[in-house]
This record gives sequence, structure tokens and C-alpha cells, in this order.
Amino acid sequence: MKRNIIFKIVFLFIVSMILVNSVYASPVHLKLATTTSTENSGLLDKLLPPFEKRFNIKVDVIAVGTGKALRLGENGDVDIVLVHARQAEDEFIQKGYGVNRREVMFNDFIILGPSNDPAKIKEEKNVVSALTKIANQKAFFVSRGDDSGTDKKEKSLWQIANITPNGTWYMEAGQGMGATLQIADEKRAYVLCDRGTFIAYKNKVGLVILSEGDPLLFNPYGVIAINPARHSYVKYMEAMQLIAWFTSVEGQKIIGEYKKEGEILFHPMAINSE
Repeated sequence: MKRNIIFKIVFLFIVSMILVNSVYASPVHLKLATTTSTENSGLLDKLLPPFEKRFNIKVDVIAVGTGKALRLGENGDVDIVLVHARQAEDEFIQKGYGVNRREVMFNDFIILGPSNDPAKIKEEKNVVSALTKIANQKAFFVSRGDDSGTDKKEKSLWQIANITPNGTWYMEAGQGMGATLQIADEKRAYVLCDRGTFIAYKNKVGLVILSEGDPLLFNPYGVIAINPARHSYVKYMEAMQLIAWFTSVEGQKIIGEYKKEGEILFHPMAINSE
């Protein structure tokens, strides 16, 4: 009888420990490569915690330019990417590195510059005309120069304008968006920036919006899972859970309601793209 009681006590203790361990199990770590513009905006600090708590998945964010984020995906160094360079994303998928791309959100690019506007581009709606004026004036321009989505967009705009930017007026920072804004501010230069980062940084720099509204400046963000057929060890199921979260009604609501200084940084895209 006594042995039976001891056995039951031990059994209940073991069961309770199993239950405790299941409740407090270490989270699965999911590696997300995303852009510095996304990280700088602060959006992920709102968007990821509810997902992590609900699914016991810790998202390790690696903030780099889009080009580097995609290279991390190619090498299987991350499980999922959130980037903003559609042509590069399509090539990434066509080469078999990524699967199940979904639209997540969008904002737009803007040209910023000093308030005295030496190239006289203020309220110029045509971005090609604005860049042409900057080049003709040889007004200082700071480029990201880091193969990011913003850098790719800027280079494509110069190409459309049939201009090869070079000379002392054109500088490549090789930095993320926040650091590039600070350099442009110090040099009183023009710079291409995504609107979300500018809203987050506008109280830290003296730059102002001088050109906006051209359809060429549309800036969509897409999320892509790394192809498990290419890298069998990636956490594909967890990546798909994160994609489902980003594109869910709840996730899209968080994106659409996220503001800095009373301004919306991103517009949800997944629900409308269904």
C-alpha cells in the first residue's frame, strides 16, 4: 500500500514536470532577413511579439539591404525574407531559392533634400525630371550604394533618365537608410528614401520632401519562404506560419494601424490582393 502511494506520487511528479516543460518549452528560432527600412520603422516591434507569443516561435531578425537579404536566402542562412525589390524577388524565385511569395504591404519612395532646394525640384511630380535637374545642377546627392531595395530603385531611376551619376556631386554611402539620411543631412544633399523611414527619422534630420507622387516610386514589400527543396534544414513550416501571420486579417490590421508622429508608415496589401 505504501509502495503504491509512493509510486503514484512519483508518477504525478513526472507528469507535472512533463506538463511544465511543454508549457515552458524553448521556442523554435526562425531567422528572418529583412530590410533596414523595415527595421528602422519600428514596425516589427509591434508585428512580431503577438506571433512569437501565440506560436512559441522566436523570430531572429537580420536587418540588411534587400540584395544581401536575398543572398542570405540563396545560401540557406535564413528561413524567410521580407524585402522590397520585385524584379530581384522574381529572379530569386525563378532560380528556385524561394517559394510562396506573398504581398505584405506598401509605401512609396520620396526624394528628400535641403530646404533651400538648389536644384529647384520642389513639387516636381515627375521623378525622372527631378533627377535630371539634380544631375544638371550637379547638386549633392547621397546614394545608399548597398544593393538594397532602395539602392536598386534609385539605380533604375537613373537608368530611365539615361543618366550615369558620377563625379564629386554623387556619393555612395554604403550604409542603411537611417545612416544615409544622416549623411545626406550633414552634406545638405538630395537622397531617395522610403517614406516609412523618413517618417521615423524626420525629427532627427533637417531634410524635407521635395518630390513625391510619381507611380515609379511605388514601393511594395513581399515575403518569401526559403525553398526546402534547395536547403532541407530550413524551418519551412515555421516560415509559412509567419507568412500566414503577416497576411492574416490581424497581421494586416497591425500594419495598417502602425503610426509614427501620427502618420501611417505602411499600407496593408495582402487582404486587398486576395
